[in-house]
Amino acid sequence: RILANVNFTDSASAGDDYGHGTHVAGIIGGGDENGVGKRTVAQSPGIAPDVEFVNLKVLGSDGTGRISDVIRAIDWAIQYRDQFRIKVINLSLGHLATESWTTDPLTKAVERAYRAGIFVVASAGNRGKLPDGRKVYGFIDSPGTSPYAFTVGALNTLGTPQRSDDVVTTYSSRGPTWIDRLPKPDVVAPGNKIRSLLGIGTTLAAQHPEF
Repeated sequence: RILANVNFTDSASAGDDYGHGTHVAGIIGGGDENGVGKRTVAQSPGIAPDVEFVNLKVLGSDGTGRISDVIRAIDWAIQYRDQFRIKVINLSLGHLATESWTTDPLTKAVERAYRAGIFVVASAGNRGKLPDGRKVYGFIDSPGTSPYAFTVGALNTLGTPQRSDDVVTTYSSRGPTWIDRLPKPDVVAPGNKIRSLLGIGTTLAAQHPEF
C-alpha cells in the first residue's frame, strides 16, 4: 500500500532509519498480514487500515533533519497530489517556533498545501513541561502553529476505554501559540504507550529493545 518512496535526506535510501515514521504509519493505517485491517485489540489496528501511503523521507537515523527538506517534501506532495491522490499530509515532527506563522517558511508551506486541497495534520510537540517537571504553556511546535494545520496533542487514557478519565500527557505541548496567541492544539488524541509497528533495525528498535 506504499505508492511511492521519495528521499529528501542525504541518506542512501528512502527507508525509515529512525523508526518513528513507521510507528506513526502503523497508527494511521496498520492492517493485518492480508491488508484487510481485521486485527485483534492486542494487535492494535490502524485508524484507517485500507489507506494508501506516499512515503516522503525527511529525517535521518537520529530523528532530526532540515526544515528545508520538509518544505521540499510538502511542495512535492502538492505537485504530485493528483497523480497519487494525496488527500492528507501527516507531519509528526516539528521545531521550536521562533517567529509568527505568517513569516515561518514551514508554516507557509503548510498553507500552500491547504490551499491546494490537502488536509495537513501536525503534532503539537513534546514541550509541555520543563526539565524539573513543571507544566508550561505556549510551546506549540512549528508547523503546528499554523492556522492551516490541524494540530494534535497527546492524551493519556490511563489504560481505560472510557474518555472520562483521560488527561493530557505531561509532555504534550499546550497552547496558545507563543507569538500569535492562536488556540492550539485543535484536538487531542491518545498518544501514550500506543502499540504500533516496529521498524526492524531502526534506531528506536536498538535503543529500546524493552518496548
